[in-house]
Amino acid sequence: MAFLSEIFGRMGRVARGQANAGVDAMEDATFEATVKQTVADMKTELNKVVQASAVAMSNYNRLDAEYQKYVRQAQEWKDRAGTALDAGNEDLARKALAKKAESDKQVASMQVSVTQAQQTSEKLKQQVLELKRKIEEGERTAGTLVARKNAAMAQRKVAEAMSGVGSADNAFAALNRFEESVSKEEATAKAFDQLASVGKDDDLEAQFAQLGTKGVDAELEALKAERRKPSAPYMPKELPSPSSSITIEKSGEKAVG
Repeated sequence: MAFLSEIFGRMGRVARGQANAGVDAMEDATFEATVKQTVADMKTELNKVVQASAVAMSNYNRLDAEYQKYVRQAQEWKDRAGTALDAGNEDLARKALAKKAESDKQVASMQVSVTQAQQTSEKLKQQVLELKRKIEEGERTAGTLVARKNAAMAQRKVAEAMSGVGSADNAFAALNRFEESVSKEEATAKAFDQLASVGKDDDLEAQFAQLGTKGVDAELEALKAERRKPSAPYMPKELPSPSSSITIEKSGEKAVG
């Protein structure tokens, strides 16, 4: 069981490695499109934030308009109460102040909501500005990243080509395979040629052996011919001394010395 577990574990690692390599290759091929899509997603988020901000600001504007209406009404009723007092009509002034009190109550009840809406609206404005700034920076960064990625990929391909490594489709690797194939064929042809010339070498040795035999026969015949030549006259090793007798025959006379 442990052996099977190890086998399946290794197979799993291989599968994950191939999957990761496939994802990396896909990301390399679609890097520029992916970066652009990321910026587009950021702009989509910006549009959502802008829409939410518009709703919040619209709510604030509506509340603030109603709030300001009650503020104006309170001031108008106050002015009317003053006019009534100037005319000596306190009862009318009292009624005007009662209306003012109603407006003041509305102002007080809406003040908290208006303040919160105003704070939310200002916060959203700041977020929109910050997001716009990030998107502008992201667009600049995206362009730089694409350029750097393309340069890095080009440099890697050049390095792979110069080092002769890379994928099986690499032209240099294919050329090396062709050279290996030709070398193998040449070696095989040479081996067959050597096998075919084995008998021929034996014939050559026999021919050279015959040449050697003919040389010996020729030397023997030369020696025989030399032996058949007449022998040279005998020459004594030493001449006789002057004191010795020499007999010279001349005109039938014998001289004795």
